[in-house]
Amino acid sequence: MTAPAPRWLTDLAAGAVHHPVPAPLRPPDGAGRSAAVLLLFGESPEGPDVLLIQRSSKGRNHAGQPAFPGGGVDPGDGGPVGAALREAKEETGLDPLGVHVVGTLPELYIWRSDNRVTPVLGWWHTPCAVHAASPDEVEAVARVPIAELVDPVNRLRLRFPGGYAAGPAFRVRGMLVWGFTAGVLNDVLARGGFERPWDDDRIEDVPPEVLRLARR
Repeated sequence: MTAPAPRWLTDLAAGAVHHPVPAPLRPPDGAGRSAAVLLLFGESPEGPDVLLIQRSSKGRNHAGQPAFPGGGVDPGDGGPVGAALREAKEETGLDPLGVHVVGTLPELYIWRSDNRVTPVLGWWHTPCAVHAASPDEVEAVARVPIAELVDPVNRLRLRFPGGYAAGPAFRVRGMLVWGFTAGVLNDVLARGGFERPWDDDRIEDVPPEVLRLARR
């Protein structure tokens, strides 16, 4: 018998319709490509965790950035849920049969890639081995414990040239998680009851390599 999805995750999905979407992330009318990402949570010896990938530094969009598995919705996907599971399988070797889709979060807009992204919430009731199954798109795959994400030592904000301070970021498992992925994680961890107090005045300059890839 497979383990049921935890209460915090089902509650998160049930309340998703009431989640406010910040103005910069609201999809514009009639614009943007439909896309989806899989927020896949599981249970490991280190407690609950989430699956993240590090995109290839050779990619066109979001090169080198940590992210959730995902991509554009194709005609044969049947919608965002099918797209998120297909992309996760292609990128990480994930077996979709081991995933229970709990629900979705409101659609969000990423202006840089012109994508309207639906976050799909999944519970990994039967975990399998995962790896960088598509090397041209993915450099690494990691199951990141939530305990590490919410550890105040691993939390910060980034400062871009000109003094602009971006949203929350995480430094975990050799990755600097920022941008869209960090924003979604920050919201989900807070709504799931995991967030711990952290110093949001801890602001660091964006590393030059991260900045170079972001500007491509």
